[in-house]
Amino acid sequence: MWQNFIKMDVSALNLVIRAVVVYFSVLILLRMGGKRQIGQMGPTEFVAVLLISNAVQNAMNAGDNSLVGGLILAATLVALSCLISFVTYKYKPFENFFEGKPTLLIHHGKMLSENMRKEQVSEAELHSLIRKQGLTHVYEVSTAILEADGNLTLIKADQAKRDLDKK
Repeated sequence: MWQNFIKMDVSALNLVIRAVVVYFSVLILLRMGGKRQIGQMGPTEFVAVLLISNAVQNAMNAGDNSLVGGLILAATLVALSCLISFVTYKYKPFENFFEGKPTLLIHHGKMLSENMRKEQVSEAELHSLIRKQGLTHVYEVSTAILEADGNLTLIKADQAKRDLDKK
């Protein structure tokens, strides 16, 4: 009975290599999808992530359904996550590549349409995000930054003025 749990159909090295390739491939694909894919998933992005996980399962396990094979894959994925965290902490270019950079969307109350287009944020969507933070108009916002994690940071116009007055 225990042989069904332990007997692997694929070598451990094969599983590790498959996990590394799939991990980096999916990570790069998600990064290409933009910041909003991660931080503010809508129904279509959520479904895509669920389907991606199902689609790559067989690519990682190569048909091996053993307990040991699953544990090797899990350990490899956790180790890769830790490695990426360490590398992005130590080396700025890797941080920019894997984590992304913040993007300025509003500066001194004016929408930066080129940056919005690059990040695929519509005016309607930006207005919605502003309302969710308790403001009603763009001119009430001194600065709006789309963070690397997909969240929107707003600095109110009156807060920015107070900060300047302190200097």
